[in-house]
Amino acid sequence: MSRSSQPLLAADRVRLYLTLVPYLIERGQVTLDEAAADFDVSPAEMRSMVEKLTVIGLPGDSGYWQLPQEMFDIDWDLLDEHDVIEITNDVALRRVPRFTAREAAALLAGLQIVASVPAVSESGLVSGLMAKLSKGSADAPPDLVVAPVAVSEVQTVVSRALHEGVAVCFTYQAPDAEPTTRTVDPMQILITNGQWYLQGWCHLRQAMRTFHLDRVSDPKLTDIAITHRDVAVPEAFGQDAAAGEVTVRLPERLSALLDGFTREEVSRTDGCLTVRLRMADPRGIKRIAARFGGALEVVDPGIGRAATREWAEAGLALYRASSAAVV
Repeated sequence: MSRSSQPLLAADRVRLYLTLVPYLIERGQVTLDEAAADFDVSPAEMRSMVEKLTVIGLPGDSGYWQLPQEMFDIDWDLLDEHDVIEITNDVALRRVPRFTAREAAALLAGLQIVASVPAVSESGLVSGLMAKLSKGSADAPPDLVVAPVAVSEVQTVVSRALHEGVAVCFTYQAPDAEPTTRTVDPMQILITNGQWYLQGWCHLRQAMRTFHLDRVSDPKLTDIAITHRDVAVPEAFGQDAAAGEVTVRLPERLSALLDGFTREEVSRTDGCLTVRLRMADPRGIKRIAARFGGALEVVDPGIGRAATREWAEAGLALYRASSAAVV
């Protein structure tokens, strides 16, 4: 027997009233029959509940309702003539804390980046969250467009393999090594500082490994089902993390700029700090070094020093070419 054919208990009425007002505010205008169906009550009971809202409100300083704006109100003409419910005064329910326009814009920017991830963008979840954030801020957030980096074929294929539960085959170019063909049971994708990594069980090495997708080429889906789901995914960047250590030296006053990285202090002398960073690819230190404007020195490994030097030289060459064109 449905609730609409039974009398409502007091506890049920309290729960209904607690959800009815937010429901009506969210819907704007809703027919009496539709609201009754959503709350599993009869249209007559819904009308009675809505009418009783007009004697509920926010107590004044003396503990009694005194002013009209302290009471809920509805559009009586709509209700009586068209059986449509619309709240015209919602008392203090809109005074709840909301995101500022800047906070909403920051969250929207992050969601736009997330929307570029394959499979996530197709779910519709991100677009729904973005719509709710736009409505839920105190002021309209500014128009903000974040241009995410284009998703490559490698990223798309790896994401599909993870979603479909099959192994992926690709050519992998490790640092200072010959290319190898790998077949991997994908476990998870990591996106760190804009870099994509795949963690999974490598059939060649018979162990969990972390792969930088920038070094992956010629990816192909296989028909091999993932068979190593029970293997624990290593923390950080896997068991090869020691091979990804980078030692850098920088002024102590700038050390706070490395707070977002896993690091180990090596020494501290004459106002300079030497630290060891954990990185999956030592060559990635070039992007971090570029933020310090020459104040950060890459001590080792050699591959990291070479990558940073080549990165800086390529940047300087662009300035020289631009200056020559102007002259």
